[in-house]
Amino acid sequence: MKVECSCNVKQSSFSIADMNINKERLLENFKDIKNIVNFNILVCYKKLFNKDGIINNIGCYIMSGIIFVHLITIIVFYAKGFFLLKKKINKIIIGKNKYQMIIKKEKDKKFNTKIKHNKIIIFRKNKIRKIKIKNNIKNNFECSKIISSKNKMISKINSNKKSFYAKVKNSFEYIDEEINELSYDLALNYDKRNFCQYYISLIKTKHILFFALFNCNDYNSGIIKIDLFFIGFAIEYTVSALFYHDNTMHKIYKNKGQFDLETQLPIIAYSILISMIFNLPWNFLALTNDAIISLKQSNLKNNIMKKVRNLKNTLTIKFILYFIISLLLLISFWYYISMFCVIYRNTKLNLLKDTLMSFGLSLIIPFIFYLFPGIFRFPALSNIKNKRRCLYNFSRFLQIF
Repeated sequence: MKVECSCNVKQSSFSIADMNINKERLLENFKDIKNIVNFNILVCYKKLFNKDGIINNIGCYIMSGIIFVHLITIIVFYAKGFFLLKKKINKIIIGKNKYQMIIKKEKDKKFNTKIKHNKIIIFRKNKIRKIKIKNNIKNNFECSKIISSKNKMISKINSNKKSFYAKVKNSFEYIDEEINELSYDLALNYDKRNFCQYYISLIKTKHILFFALFNCNDYNSGIIKIDLFFIGFAIEYTVSALFYHDNTMHKIYKNKGQFDLETQLPIIAYSILISMIFNLPWNFLALTNDAIISLKQSNLKNNIMKKVRNLKNTLTIKFILYFIISLLLLISFWYYISMFCVIYRNTKLNLLKDTLMSFGLSLIIPFIFYLFPGIFRFPALSNIKNKRRCLYNFSRFLQIF
């Protein structure tokens, strides 16, 4: 059977209200996934690599743009991004080394009295020096200048100490992911957020768009998070195309291009599910948050530099694998989508609409789903006397998805 298909599909508007859904047919389409992959189109490469194959090939342009973004990501990451990530790791190590010292000083009840005592001593010394200077130097202007410079120096030293302590504390404070993953006993003591704050933290850390653009206070590379967003769309686009086999084309032709919920809904649902699974290995290779948090929470009394060096080497290997494998797969996706748009010229817009719909749903669903972890979390934390550990652990389980 030839794969060439040029069915004249008419595009028309879609209205859910005008449709009668055949539930049996819808269920049958959900079960019928045996013809999921249409590899036959890959042999017609001659149709792609010519002028007619490239012009008006919307899939080729979209995938080429994503590959271009990926190449820019590689350049920016190794020019600047990896350095910034290492800087975050170094801040954590410095903060961890100095944190115990700061806590000890804060717990010391005599700390403030010592500071006051030191200020009195400095004041007396300055006063004595002032008297000596007045007795030995006739120029009062120079005298006041010396005293004021000494006072400025003392205040500068004190302010530098305060800013140093503040920086160390900030580098060692919990980020959203750490607070969300606290054990039940620790959460009772440290998690004082309300429902909305917790819900926003889930959206920032889990939602693919907000995670890429608005979550700056984590231990991942910002440029790689943006790259993952575009790769996620490329995966969704390709997975949706895999479902377009001969039966699907025939149904689209029969419906004259109209949106058929019974046919399209299974494609959208399976595309979302498979894309979520397919994204897992890329997240494992590209995201560093869990590894750096693990280092931050570990005991670094011994072999500090060795652990840091091993972490940086591991991250380097993972990034190399991520960029190489992702580039090869994006090229494969480009070829498959481009071939699809060449062979099925009149179906390429249907594919793009299905992809945008499934990808759009994957952006909308989290806003609803992430309400549920909070529904179970806050009753567990609000009643301290009657501990509800099971509810809290269930809410943590829901956070995974």
